[in-house]
Amino acid sequence: MTSPLHGKHILLAMTGGIAGYKIAELARLLVKAGATVQVMMTEAAEQFITAVTMQALSGRPVYTSQWDSRPANNMAHINLSREADVMLVAPASADAIAALAQGRADDLISLTALARRIDACPLLVVPAMNREMWAHPATQRNVAQILADGATVIGPASGDQACGEVGDGRMLEAQEIFDDVEAFLAPKTLRGKKLLITAGPTFEPIDPVRGITNHSSGKMGFAIARAAAEAGAEVTVVAGPVHLPTPRGVKRINVQSAQQMFDAVLPLAAQQDVFIASAAVADWRPAQSHEHKMKKAEGGVTAPTIAMAENPDILAAVARLPQPPYCVGFAAESEKLAEYAEAKRRRKGIPLIVANLGPATFGRDDNALLLIDEQGQRELPRSDKLSLARELIQDLSKRL
Repeated sequence: MTSPLHGKHILLAMTGGIAGYKIAELARLLVKAGATVQVMMTEAAEQFITAVTMQALSGRPVYTSQWDSRPANNMAHINLSREADVMLVAPASADAIAALAQGRADDLISLTALARRIDACPLLVVPAMNREMWAHPATQRNVAQILADGATVIGPASGDQACGEVGDGRMLEAQEIFDDVEAFLAPKTLRGKKLLITAGPTFEPIDPVRGITNHSSGKMGFAIARAAAEAGAEVTVVAGPVHLPTPRGVKRINVQSAQQMFDAVLPLAAQQDVFIASAAVADWRPAQSHEHKMKKAEGGVTAPTIAMAENPDILAAVARLPQPPYCVGFAAESEKLAEYAEAKRRRKGIPLIVANLGPATFGRDDNALLLIDEQGQRELPRSDKLSLARELIQDLSKRL
C-alpha cells in the first residue's frame, strides 16, 4: 500500500530562518513518498539555503518573487495554489505568521496563502523561531488567529536553539514534519473511533537480572498505532519493553510483565471501539521472582528448577467483557499457520485474527500477514510493516 502522499502535490513555502536547512531533507522525503513538490521561497529564506539546492531536490524550478514572469498570465500566486493539494509553510517565521494572521499580501508566500482556495488547498504552518519570540503575546495572538482561520499548526518543539537558548519555538525535525503531513492527508476512515493496541514482548522476571521474554520488537504494533492515528482514531498503545519512538498523536503506557499489561488493558478496554492484541505476551511466568540473583554453586552442574505459573489471558478477558470492543488477535506461529491461527481465533472467541510466521518477522521491518475470520482467509503479501498496518486499518474500518 502506498503512502497517503503518493500522487499529492505539495506547495512548500519557505520563509526566513536557520531551520531552513531541515527543509532540504523534508523535500527529499516528500519526493521519495511519491509526492510532487513545488518550492517557493521568500528573499529572507534565500539567505539560509539556496534556490538551486531546493530545485535540485524537488526537480522543479523554484519561485522566489510575486513578479516572476514565467507564467503566461504572470500570476504565479494563483496558478501555484490551484495546483496544490496542500500549502506547507516551513519554516514559518514570526513575521510570516503575522502576515498570514493579518491577511497581508506583500510577498509571494503571503500573497499565495491569501489567494488559495481555502476548501481545496489547506494551509499547514510549521513555526520556527526563538523561544521569546514564540512566547510573545503578539505571536500567540497571531497563531490563535490563523488557527481560527482554518490553518493547521505543526509544532513547534522544545530544545536547543541556534541562538544558544533552550525552549519552545524550535522547528520539528524533517521526519516529524513528514509524518504529520502524511497523517494530515491520510483518509480519516476511523475518525471518532477509539483503539487500544498492545505491542512488543513481555518480560517475566526470574530474579533482578534474568527473565523470560521473546524476540518481538513491537514494530508491527507501533506501525498499527501510527496507521490508526493517521486514520483519525484516538489511539492508546500499551507497550512491553521496546526501544521504539511513540507515533505522533498516540498515547503510550509502558509495562514490563504480562500481569502489568493485563492490569493496564482491562480498565480501558470497555471504553474502546477496537482492541488489537499484537503484543507477544508470555504464556507463563516464574511462580516466584527471587529477590536477589540466583547464584551458581561452585562446581555445580545441576540447573535450578523454576516453578511456572500461567499468565492471565488478556485477549480472552477483553473478548468476554459484557460489551467488548471489536477484538483483533495476533498469532505468531512457526508452522501450520492457518490451522493454528484459526484454532486460536475460535478459542479466544474473537471475530478476526492476524497470523504471521514469528521467526520470519521478529525484529524485521517487513512482514507478511494472513487475516482469518469466520468467512475465510485473506493474505496480505510481504511488505514493509507500515504499509501492512495501513492495509490492516483500511480492512478494519470497513468491518466497523
